[in-house]
Amino acid sequence: MEDLFKICGIVNLKKGEGRTIKAGGMWVYDNEIESIMGDAPDGTLVEVHDFDGYFMGIGFINRRSKLTVRMMSRHQHVIDEDFIEQRVRDCVEYRKHTVDMSSCRLVFGEADFLPGIVIDKFSDVLVVESLALGIDRFKPMIVDKLKKVLAENGMNIRGVYERSDAKVRLNEGLERFKGFIGEEFDTKVMIEENGVKYYVDVQDGQKTGFFLDQKYNRKAIWKICPDAKVLDCFTHTGSFALNAGMAGAASVLGVDASELGVEQARENAKLNGLEDRVSFVCRDVFELLPELEKKGEKFDFVILDPPAFTKSRSSIKNAVKGYREINLRAMKLVKDGGYLATCSCSHFMDTELFTKTIGEAARNVHKRLRQIEFRTQAPDHPVLWASDSSLYLKFYIFQVVDER
Repeated sequence: MEDLFKICGIVNLKKGEGRTIKAGGMWVYDNEIESIMGDAPDGTLVEVHDFDGYFMGIGFINRRSKLTVRMMSRHQHVIDEDFIEQRVRDCVEYRKHTVDMSSCRLVFGEADFLPGIVIDKFSDVLVVESLALGIDRFKPMIVDKLKKVLAENGMNIRGVYERSDAKVRLNEGLERFKGFIGEEFDTKVMIEENGVKYYVDVQDGQKTGFFLDQKYNRKAIWKICPDAKVLDCFTHTGSFALNAGMAGAASVLGVDASELGVEQARENAKLNGLEDRVSFVCRDVFELLPELEKKGEKFDFVILDPPAFTKSRSSIKNAVKGYREINLRAMKLVKDGGYLATCSCSHFMDTELFTKTIGEAARNVHKRLRQIEFRTQAPDHPVLWASDSSLYLKFYIFQVVDER
């Protein structure tokens, strides 16, 4: 245990570098480093010093990654078991004051000052995603401390499942992994959010099984939905579609390219007694929208919740084309005076570029947009200023009107 907390070396920055962590960020990039002193194996803790020897914090190092140091503390703390427990307590305490904790994200990596790890709570089950070598060493302790703190707050956990199967682990020199942490349990978990029930597949669902970040955005559509004809694109397991149905929509069509997702969405519709008004089809949205337009279909409300079209800066141009296309097609399907909800979950598609792209789509189809709301991710996915990657979700609701 002692070796886990040992400071194994010092990372010295080049003169003029370290701008990110000086602004409050959490990363030191490989090209910012002048030298590494001491025997510091990848995954161990190091001190970070400025070019003149000024202490800047403690983090864990991995030379295989461009994010060579991920910061754990900006102060000369003793990093030990009590330190880890306090970080976990801070995570839980924050969420007690900001979100419904029946199902929520409990740990959000850098934004919770535990870089490289994500932990979601689905009812009485935890799902862990570890993305960095250094935090992987602390993972068992973080999970144990989290279970302890939750139990103290009346939230007992019956099982933990790990979904560390993202490709980014390969960049850290880690193998992709999924499996139980501790005893096995039924990985099909029922949760309730906004009064809507869902079955969450924590073993085989996307990411950790369910997208909790849209919780309050899904609630925000309720006032628009009564008696509406709704089209929900990229529905995944039906979350926006089911919220529309629960809010009183006359009919809802959910669309997704994943047969597994559509099957789960149909099961969730039955779970909520909505199968008579909420239906799902397995189709490619980019192919279906032009077909609906040719048929003369019109909807009171169209919802676009696509996956990230870009996960790197190099593919932003293609992503812009994709976002422009689906928004343009969606606006054509909205009745004059109807509504559009549209979002992007890629942090590389920043708010300014996303807004510009939506505006271009509107001009191309001669529509005018009246903004109703602009929202981001739920508070259990906190945005840490100076950590750009923590702000990734942009969510607009518009009224769409013909040019007049």
